Amino acid sequence: MSERKKTPSYDTFTKNDYQFFNDRLKHKKAENVIDWAYGLFNDKLVYACSFGAEGIVLTDMIAGVKKDARIVFLDTHLHFKETYELIDKVKQRYPELQIDMIEPELSLEEQASVHGEQLWKSKPDLCCDIRKNKPLKRALKGSTAWLSGLRRDQSPSRAATEFVNKDDKFAMIKICPLIHWSWQDVWNYIHEKELPYNSLHDRQFPSIGCEPCTFAVKEGEDHRAGRWAGLEKTECGLHLKPLSKKE
Repeated sequence: MSERKKTPSYDTFTKNDYQFFNDRLKHKKAENVIDWAYGLFNDKLVYACSFGAEGIVLTDMIAGVKKDARIVFLDTHLHFKETYELIDKVKQRYPELQIDMIEPELSLEEQASVHGEQLWKSKPDLCCDIRKNKPLKRALKGSTAWLSGLRRDQSPSRAATEFVNKDDKFAMIKICPLIHWSWQDVWNYIHEKELPYNSLHDRQFPSIGCEPCTFAVKEGEDHRAGRWAGLEKTECGLHLKPLSKKE
């Protein structure tokens, strides 16, 4: 498919299209991938940002390409105060960005009433589904593609991520500009640009999510070791493929 012959969408993109665009972009820088993505999808592209270190890098790059881009943050009502403080700083630095705070349909009180107190302890996957997956699906409605800060070296489940990915979970095209970046690359960019970042990163929190499910990591531990520590869980589900009917 040529870039302009069809309106790009999850339904019209073929396996060959993903291969074509990934081959075309494979030697490009992250900024080039972002520029290409907004050129192709324009307002149908949305960035789902958690405001971790990678998120700050992408936000800065996005603002340089499309200063009024739409960014969604999944406000579970369980985030650290440092995360909310950072979002306020980002809004001040990039006043034209459209940062939408996406909330779950259930308040924490309503969730406790239906499913019991501290659902993140008893059924963490269900909690993530209610407070992250379903809200993101709602936030992505009307869009064709979404940006993510996934890096290949973050975890084994992310090692095969491409620049352009078929996202069957949300029936979207997922763009990941930072797949080749290292953790050091991320911080080099942040320091070079003097960008604001979550102060928890200075206290051994490389990956930051909801407060009850995020802990500091020890020297040498995997960056995601502090997420859902003690549980057989490493992902909230946003970046996992849906199970087949047989599974």
